[in-house]
Amino acid sequence: MKNIAAGIAISALAAAGVEAQERRRVAPPAVYDVAPGLAHFTDDVLFGEVWERAELAPRDRSLVTVSAIISTGKTAQIGGHVRRALDNGVKAEEIGELVTQLAFYSGWPNAISAVAETKTVFDERNIAPVKNSVTARIELEAAAEAARAATVNASVAPTAAGLADLTNRVLFGDLWQRPDLSARDRSLVTMSALIAIGQPEQLPFHANRAMDNGLTRAEASEVVTQVAFYAGWPRAMSAVQVLQRVFDSREAASQASAASADLKITRVNQGRARAPEQYFTGEVETSGFYRGDAPARIGGATVSFPAGARTAWHTHPLGQTLFIISGRGWIQTEGKAIEQVGPGDVVWIPPLVKHWHGASAGEPMTHFAVAEALNGSSVTWMEKVSDEDYGKGREID
Repeated sequence: MKNIAAGIAISALAAAGVEAQERRRVAPPAVYDVAPGLAHFTDDVLFGEVWERAELAPRDRSLVTVSAIISTGKTAQIGGHVRRALDNGVKAEEIGELVTQLAFYSGWPNAISAVAETKTVFDERNIAPVKNSVTARIELEAAAEAARAATVNASVAPTAAGLADLTNRVLFGDLWQRPDLSARDRSLVTMSALIAIGQPEQLPFHANRAMDNGLTRAEASEVVTQVAFYAGWPRAMSAVQVLQRVFDSREAASQASAASADLKITRVNQGRARAPEQYFTGEVETSGFYRGDAPARIGGATVSFPAGARTAWHTHPLGQTLFIISGRGWIQTEGKAIEQVGPGDVVWIPPLVKHWHGASAGEPMTHFAVAEALNGSSVTWMEKVSDEDYGKGREID
C-alpha cells in the first residue's frame, strides 16, 4: 500500500509539474520552434518575473504596456494586451480614453488603428459602446496651468500660433480635463508613450506632472523597466538619465523646503519705503514685503496710496491678488471701465492682463498685493497712467 501511495504522490507531483510548465508557456507557439531563447525570456523573464514585480500594480503595467504598443504602432499586439488590461481591472472607458490620449502624443493613425483592434476585443466580451462621461471634469491646478500656458505663449506662439492655441485650448483645456481617466493615469500613459517613441526631452514636464498627480518614484522607475521590453532597451536607457534629473530636482526642492520650514513673521510696517517713482504716480509707500522660500514662488507687500496715487500699467505672468485693507480705490484692466473697490474686497487679476490700481481721487487706499514669480519675475512694468485716463474714475464717484 505504501508503494502504491508513493506512486500516486509521484504521479500527482509530475502532473502538477507538467501543468505548471504549461502555464508558463506564454509566448506564441511559433516562438518555441524559431527562437527558443526568446521563448525563455518571454516566459521566464518578461511574464515570469517582470510582470510579477510589486513595484507596479498589474493594472498599471497594462496601462504602460498598451500605451507603449499603441504609440509604437504594434497593431498586431494590441488585442492580446487589451484583453490582459481588462482582466487586470482597467475599465473599457479607461481604455477608450487611453487611446484618445495617445492620439495627441503619438498621432491619429496609431490611435485609429488601435480602435479597430480594441473594438474586436470589446465585441468578444459583449462590452457595450463607450459613451462620454457625465462626471464632473477634472480641475487642473490654476497656478501650474497659468505657468504652462505662459511658457507655450512665449516659446511656441511666435513660431506656430495655431499649435500654441490648440495646445492651450484643446490639449490642456479639454483633453487633460476629461474625467474617464484620472490625472495620474493620464500622466502614466503619456510618460509611457514618450519613452516608447524616443522623446525623452519631453519627459521632465510629464514626469513631474505624473509625480505631482500621485505617481511614486518607485512606480516612475518601474515604468521605464516595463517599457524596455515593449519599445527596446535603447529608448529605456535614454529615458533613465532624464528621469534621474527629475528625481534629483525634486529631491533638492524637497530638501530646500525642509530647510526653510521655520515659521516666519513679517511685522506690520516692517521695511517701510517709498515705492519707485518710475512705476508709481504719487508718494506711494510699501511695507511688509515678503517672498516665500523655494520652491514657493509667491511674494507680496502692503502698498499704501494717498489720494490720487496709482501704479503704472503692468502685467503679472501668473496673475495677482489684491486684498483691500482700507480706504477707497480704483482699478482698471486695459479696454475696460474703471472699477471701484473698498475695504474687504478681494481682486484677482488674471495672468498677462494689462492693468493698473491705486487710490481714488478723493480718498487714500491701502491694499495687500500677492503675486507668483515665473522664472524669477513677478511683474512687467509699462507706461504710466495718464492724468486724463486716471480722471475718468471720477465718473463712478
